[in-house]
Amino acid sequence: MKSYSEWQALSETLTFRSQAYINGGFQPAESGETFACVNPTNEKLLAEVASCDEADVNLAVQNARETFNSGVWSEMAPKQRKKILLKLASLIEQHQDEFALLDTLDMGKSISEMLAIDVPDSIDCFQWTAECIDKIYGEIAPTGNDTLALISHEPVGVVAAITPWNYPLMMATWKLAPALAAGNSVILKPSEKSPLSALRLAELATEAGIPDGVFNVLPGFGHTAGKALALHNDVNVLAFTGSTRVAGMLMEYAGQSNMKRVWLEAGGKSPNLIFDDCADVKQAAAAAAGAIFTNQGEVCIACSRVYVQKSIKEEFVAALVEAGARFQPGDPLDPNTNMGPLVDAAQLETVSRYIRSAQEEGGEVLLGGLPDYVEGQGFYARPTVIDKAHNGMTFVKEEIFGPVLAICEFDTEEEAIALANDSQYGLGAAIWTANLSRAHRVSRKLQSGMVWVNTWGEGDSTVPFGGVKASGNGRDKSLHALEKYTELKNVLIRL
Repeated sequence: MKSYSEWQALSETLTFRSQAYINGGFQPAESGETFACVNPTNEKLLAEVASCDEADVNLAVQNARETFNSGVWSEMAPKQRKKILLKLASLIEQHQDEFALLDTLDMGKSISEMLAIDVPDSIDCFQWTAECIDKIYGEIAPTGNDTLALISHEPVGVVAAITPWNYPLMMATWKLAPALAAGNSVILKPSEKSPLSALRLAELATEAGIPDGVFNVLPGFGHTAGKALALHNDVNVLAFTGSTRVAGMLMEYAGQSNMKRVWLEAGGKSPNLIFDDCADVKQAAAAAAGAIFTNQGEVCIACSRVYVQKSIKEEFVAALVEAGARFQPGDPLDPNTNMGPLVDAAQLETVSRYIRSAQEEGGEVLLGGLPDYVEGQGFYARPTVIDKAHNGMTFVKEEIFGPVLAICEFDTEEEAIALANDSQYGLGAAIWTANLSRAHRVSRKLQSGMVWVNTWGEGDSTVPFGGVKASGNGRDKSLHALEKYTELKNVLIRL
């Protein structure tokens, strides 16, 4: 790992791609409009980035469709597509320091986390998915001897992917890898809060050998470029990660246009159940702190609701506060920093609003509290733990997307399950228990797409990522992701 001063020096040499990437080349937005990309650590301008809208979407979709119809990528042998995507993975690895810096400067993620999690996961996602694509077989249906029914998977066509700002590179690869591997043309709209790594990735995709028009990037806002993609009649699939509110809007747009398939990974308010038979209370407390303060709490699966059994609450809360205090906000370029700034001023105000709400509704702040914002010195929030919380409180019900943890208590297993499921969300959940039967019993009853037992957040490319209820209907990673970007075709032949 480089030193703090080395990362600072390297960041000064970085250049930023700031134009849209369409049909294999960079170009300004048709309108000429741009938006400011700001470093949340010091509030300094990084770049003026092309602000794409409907005109750019129309151009990108037209190119993507023509490229798809040409067969240059969609009809390429899976083995050849695999080779190109593996080369792209290799190029990301060669430029891993650059990608780590891009997301660190763009949204405040710590450089150590980028190198430990985001970049390796992105490389693995391309590698694993690429290796899968030439190992997926069709089927022969068990029809009578006078017919032959062939079932095959085909690429859907043009895929639009709208990705969030909290894991800019990693979340993009989760959608790009399966969509590209399946043979589709893809248009990526990264968040306007963190578009820089996506633009660099597109450039490397061309270098890897992905044909022009197959992978396009349109930086811009959700109400312009995002809406235009969702309403476009020549987009076949829309994949989205972001808020539940926007997810609902995208489903409406799909219905208003061509009934495109919409795969959504939306908000979360994950519960963390701490039973009195957990093997190590301090370990559970340390994990609970990491489950909310990692990435400044800007994590869709963050366990922002802790439910602890009354008999161990005092011991657990003391250990939790001690563990939470180890998360100290600092410059994310410092390898020792485990908590950078929030992405922007709006997110800082959102976090502040929920902390004030918690206090007004009777919550007791045990750690942290309202941020001490100084203009020009970054959007830093404190790791905050609030006790005496319950499910009727606003900050317990709504997704904050910041380092704010609610401590609630329960008596029985049945009560814990009921409290955990008392939410519109169902993305992730964690259970801490040494009782194997309880682990199975509770995990089956939790209304969640993912459940972790005696851990949090673990998973690789082999397991699906996604939720239920208002947390969405999509799945990233694993073979199940490939299902989202292919059509199932039945060809029946009379013999």
